[in-house]
Amino acid sequence: MILDIVWLILGLGLILGGANALTDGSAAIARRMGISDLVVGLTVVAFGTSAPELVISVLGATDGHTELAIGNVVGSNIFNVLVIIGVTAMVRPIIVERSVMTMEIPMMVLSAVILLLLGNSGSLSGTGINEVSRLSGIFLLIFFLLFMRYTFASAKNGATDDTDTADGKAPMSVGRSIIYIILGLAALIWGGDRFVAGASAIAIGLGVSEAVVGLTIVAAGTSLPELATSIVAAVKGKPGLAVGNVIGSNIFNVLMVLGVSATVSPLPFGSIGNFDLLTLLGASLAFWLFGWTIKHRTITRLEGGILAAAYIAYIALLISKA
Repeated sequence: MILDIVWLILGLGLILGGANALTDGSAAIARRMGISDLVVGLTVVAFGTSAPELVISVLGATDGHTELAIGNVVGSNIFNVLVIIGVTAMVRPIIVERSVMTMEIPMMVLSAVILLLLGNSGSLSGTGINEVSRLSGIFLLIFFLLFMRYTFASAKNGATDDTDTADGKAPMSVGRSIIYIILGLAALIWGGDRFVAGASAIAIGLGVSEAVVGLTIVAAGTSLPELATSIVAAVKGKPGLAVGNVIGSNIFNVLMVLGVSATVSPLPFGSIGNFDLLTLLGASLAFWLFGWTIKHRTITRLEGGILAAAYIAYIALLISKA
């Protein structure tokens, strides 16, 4: 058990370090191209901070730990909305752009609806097997490509020339950016393998299902990059980056992470049921609705506190059911 914990911590450290390096390198290249903070958050940063979920879910799928793979995505998305948006708003109220309220957040809600439908696919089809099939995975990837096409098309209207040096630092060179990307990917792959091995062994040792481990420990661990990125962005007065990071990550997790993982190997939901999927959908809807209440298009400190408290309640109920 001690060795498993060591592998878990070591793997998480490599994952976080790799995600940070990958994000910094990719964001530097994107900003050199004059892409806006919101678009960088929705794409480059979201991809970088979702890389841990991608690596762990794909490795979980290939190793037969399907509940860990799905639990990681569902739990990470719940954590992203309730904890990251909640805590970030408590640090500094988040002003949300109108286009985000009318386009990106509804897309995030739609991804939660798709996940709920997939989680009940067996009941809807009459097969009795709730899973993300290979065919479903391919469709998720198609939706993901359509979302990326829309996002990059919107970048034409959101270009900016000063994102490189907005924090007062000299922009990273192209060569250094490429090195960061390569080292980040290497750390993610090896760290993800060690993290999955450690988490699975701990679950077996404690007699806890992989679904619960994926929904809690693994989800929180892999969401740390999003948490750090969003809080720092909010403190620096870049709400577009903070919000785009969470929205983009949630969409990436459902469409790309599950899409790739299910294409590799079908993913049965197992013990991950409507309680978890409806919690994700409810959290996504609350995020959307809060943007229109109290202060127009602003997530206030009060609303942030409500979101964070909802996560504590969810975890308490989840543990009590385990």
